[in-house]
Amino acid sequence: MSIKVSDYLLQRLREWEVEHVFAYPGDGINGLLAAWGRADNQPRFIQARHEEMAAFEAVGYAKFSGKPGVCAATSGPGAIHLLNGLYDAKLDHVPVVAVVGQTNRSAMGGSYQQEVDLLTLYKDVASDFCEMVIVPEQLPNVLDRAMRTAMARRSVTAVIVPADVQELDYSPPEHAFKMVPSSLGMPHYAPVPSEEDLARATEVLNSGNKPAILVGQGARGARQEVMQVADHLGAGVAKALLGKDAFDDDLPYVTGAIGLLGTRPSYEMMRDCDTLLVIGSSFPYTQFLPEFGQARAVQIDIDPHMIGLRYPFEVNLVGDAALTLRRLLPSLKVAKEQGWRRKIEQDTAGWWEVMRRRAAVEADPINPEHVTHALNDLLPDNAILASDSGSAANWYARHLKLRGAMRGSLSGTLATMGPGVPYAIGAKFAHGDRPAIALVGDGAMQMNGMAELITIAKYWQDWADPRLVVAVFNNQDLNQVTWEMRAMEGAPQFLPSQSIPDVAYADFARSLGLDGMRIEKPGEVTGAWEHALAADRPCVLDFMTDPAVPPIPPHATLDQIEAAATSVLKGDSDRAAVVRQGFKAKVQEFLPSHRERGNRPRTQGGR
Repeated sequence: MSIKVSDYLLQRLREWEVEHVFAYPGDGINGLLAAWGRADNQPRFIQARHEEMAAFEAVGYAKFSGKPGVCAATSGPGAIHLLNGLYDAKLDHVPVVAVVGQTNRSAMGGSYQQEVDLLTLYKDVASDFCEMVIVPEQLPNVLDRAMRTAMARRSVTAVIVPADVQELDYSPPEHAFKMVPSSLGMPHYAPVPSEEDLARATEVLNSGNKPAILVGQGARGARQEVMQVADHLGAGVAKALLGKDAFDDDLPYVTGAIGLLGTRPSYEMMRDCDTLLVIGSSFPYTQFLPEFGQARAVQIDIDPHMIGLRYPFEVNLVGDAALTLRRLLPSLKVAKEQGWRRKIEQDTAGWWEVMRRRAAVEADPINPEHVTHALNDLLPDNAILASDSGSAANWYARHLKLRGAMRGSLSGTLATMGPGVPYAIGAKFAHGDRPAIALVGDGAMQMNGMAELITIAKYWQDWADPRLVVAVFNNQDLNQVTWEMRAMEGAPQFLPSQSIPDVAYADFARSLGLDGMRIEKPGEVTGAWEHALAADRPCVLDFMTDPAVPPIPPHATLDQIEAAATSVLKGDSDRAAVVRQGFKAKVQEFLPSHRERGNRPRTQGGR
């Protein structure tokens, strides 16, 4: 019995052990939709509210499962809508395969309805592999290469299938000239550096007295090895934001995040170190790394294309993080002097006290730092967290101690708004037995998060653990940009661009059959988290937070803090004056003076 190309495509995805395809329907993939019906919805079609959300859900699924995410969309507008989510995957090095429809072959080049040159459109986002299937015999090779390339290069690939090709009878490639047969599977490989390069790296790392380690998401599988190397060298460990869950925050020498959203101990460790080891990170902001000529540096990365970036490394090691560190360990000297490590631990302990006190600063009505700080002690051991971009990412980066099996991520490189809720949805399809938490600003919630609550309502009863908490920081302001304008331009809030309406997010959630609470008083915050984390269904927590609480960078001077606070006064708000005075007093109380610390120039943005 013959099968159609669309039937074989789904069969091949099943053979690749793909369990979910995040998608939205359209007539450019009608053949595939019919095949899904014949295949008893295997792999499962997960219907998002929008193609961009389908792509974000595939990214979240891939980030939290370790498997490639697959998304699908129709031709023309559907394929276009996928792009932002696909770029998020590309820039964060996440394996995602996009299957998109196209107009019939006979209509190509005819300015036909919804005809877009998808090969040209996708040649950047899917630069590692993007092909159109023109004949049935081509399909196995194209799909297999898309899957294999996405996994091998941790990148985006695309398979374009015209609508009429989907309806053709499938015939496999023959044992003949210009036929390209294919096979399944992606063997595991783990490269290691040469002994010569390892010896050079050992010499550099043994030469220092003030070693610092920076880990990214590439170190996630090397937790024990990083711990052993840090203990050998007496080093502190900072984390790029995509590597926040790669290493435990409750270790005393882990200084936390680095960069604009980072911590003061991370900033000072990089400022003062004489040796730097970077593991599995492409953290882009050189100004947060040691001054040139200050530190001798070694980089470890599994991707040779990412070696030698960001800093003048003396030794670049291409290899799997865990295996490379294991080979380095026997040659590393054990640090005899622990003064450097003790200082890092003292600074880090002091920083967490600063975070506690900042969370306790009074605000009107609720300090957003208190919202996140209160969550920290309540986090389930197997929680999965997704943060959106914006000021919510500051609180995620600084106040939450991820440890053990906890996972967390955000749009680290593209820093796009909108992935918080769909990431959490992707996480639930990856691990339906684990609670997921999304930290989302009200801007991102209005942009697309509210619509994806409908997706949550559609599927939550399929999850073994129904808990998915969406925490909305409702300050009626596009807050990160507002504070960037104050800090960089000395400008007051420009209300036509920054002010956004109040929305009853919890009421909307309840209208969908979900749980929801609006929290308006600081004393209600902890109880709200406890309620949501014990709920029998997904829950939206609408926290009314104060937009006048600034996301202070770790290297900010008191003069800069005062300048930003002063800009609030340029608006016509008596309350702003009170907040400015009270907040500045608190800042002066528990932040160290930075005026003599030789701060480097500020930059905005990025992770």
